[in-house]
Amino acid sequence: MATEPLANEALNIMHDWVQSESLRKHCYAVADSMKHFAQLRGDDVDLWEAVGLLHDMDYESHPNLERSPTEGHPFIGVAWLRDHGWSEEVCRAILSHADYANVSRQTPLEKTLYAVDELSSFAVAVALVRPTKSIHDVDVRAVRKKMKDKAFARAVNRDDIIRGAEELGMPLDAVINEVITALKADAERLGLVGNRQLNTASETERGLGNPVS
Repeated sequence: MATEPLANEALNIMHDWVQSESLRKHCYAVADSMKHFAQLRGDDVDLWEAVGLLHDMDYESHPNLERSPTEGHPFIGVAWLRDHGWSEEVCRAILSHADYANVSRQTPLEKTLYAVDELSSFAVAVALVRPTKSIHDVDVRAVRKKMKDKAFARAVNRDDIIRGAEELGMPLDAVINEVITALKADAERLGLVGNRQLNTASETERGLGNPVS
């Protein structure tokens, strides 16, 4: 009998735990980025996507705004996953994306999750303020510009984004570009297809295939 892909199982678990559409979309976006980086590295795509889907499974019910090093998110979710037979590789990666969990990031899986978590949300936010509300109208320059605007997407920690790229050993612009590429591939599920007519018109106006700044 064929074993169900981990990502399918993870998606069902995440849906059971998370009712907020915005948090679900965040998990989709992070999973998209994880899947993309796994493909680039030749790593286990199914495993990496599953980690992206599960990393915030308990955030809605146990947000841990106090950043407790022992209680709430992500400890509740990880305890449940361990009880249900998920590997320590998955559990450790999820713990390591929260700095206050005091679990050092050692593997490419752990470092990538940290690198794409905040950045995936930020790229989505940038897309939603574009005239087209489309991820296809977002490029590295647009993300960089918004990173400098401290009033924009205040909840996203810019330092985490920068540190994440450093830990991966990649230039920040390269990480941003790969995350954007990953999100474009799942634009429909993320609600980031946007107004295609506006997008086409803006590109035609410039006479280029590049996004409008």
